Amino acid sequence: MKTVVSAKRFPAHLCQPDEFHVTTPGHLSFLSYNIQVGIQTRHYPDYLFKAWQHVWPTKSRLENLNRIGDLVRRFDVVALQEADGGSFRSGFINQVEYVAKQAEHPYWFQQLNRNLGRVAQHSNGIISRFPPHQIDTHALPGLPGRGAIVLQLGDSEPLLVVMMHLALSRRAQNQQLRFIRNLISLYRNVVLMGDMNTHSLRLLYDSPLKDLGLKSAHARATFPSWQPQRCLDQILVSKHLKITRMGVLDFPLSDHLPVAMEIEWPPAKN
Repeated sequence: MKTVVSAKRFPAHLCQPDEFHVTTPGHLSFLSYNIQVGIQTRHYPDYLFKAWQHVWPTKSRLENLNRIGDLVRRFDVVALQEADGGSFRSGFINQVEYVAKQAEHPYWFQQLNRNLGRVAQHSNGIISRFPPHQIDTHALPGLPGRGAIVLQLGDSEPLLVVMMHLALSRRAQNQQLRFIRNLISLYRNVVLMGDMNTHSLRLLYDSPLKDLGLKSAHARATFPSWQPQRCLDQILVSKHLKITRMGVLDFPLSDHLPVAMEIEWPPAKN
């Protein structure tokens, strides 16, 4: 494990993907990753010099999706943000479906959040090794373009997994988190994950989620991937769920680093 010192509050202790090579029996593993539509970003000038890749196809994008699929294969449930649902820039490839097939995971779902026709299909995605009992999608409050996918695993004692990509402003985030709170308030076993555009301490102690008894095992920087300074990508779980592994992964392909977690499942009875 290597350490990158952040210019902000939290350092980023980066884990190698191999540390999550096999899920322990009786456990569930999760990954959240903003894939930036398969564009590799290594430093700030790439935002300028690779801007054309947001509207134009490139062979390297497919190579990057193959690498992401190899990473996703290690995990049971995966949340993808900033995926393309199949447009000109992606070669009309649904990136969520492509990554799921590359990872050999049979269950996937794409949520279209901004439909720009043949130019771009801005989407969230969720991929699962296990069959979902139920999947729902929701448009989040505020300006159009932000959404959440709700995946329920199991029936008798369900695990509710909610993936999201929150807005940038604090006010909009609070609107969206109040909406998420209403979705999860009746469930005992909850996992929230995604690009939150804010750090975990604010989510846990200064947001509409603050009295739900959630916890996180990290407050480490994930953005930008080449010199992490901001803790934007999170996985939060119900307080009674036991976290057995957690890490920000040393996988600097997108401009975000992926976040991984493993929990015991089913949870031990109190």
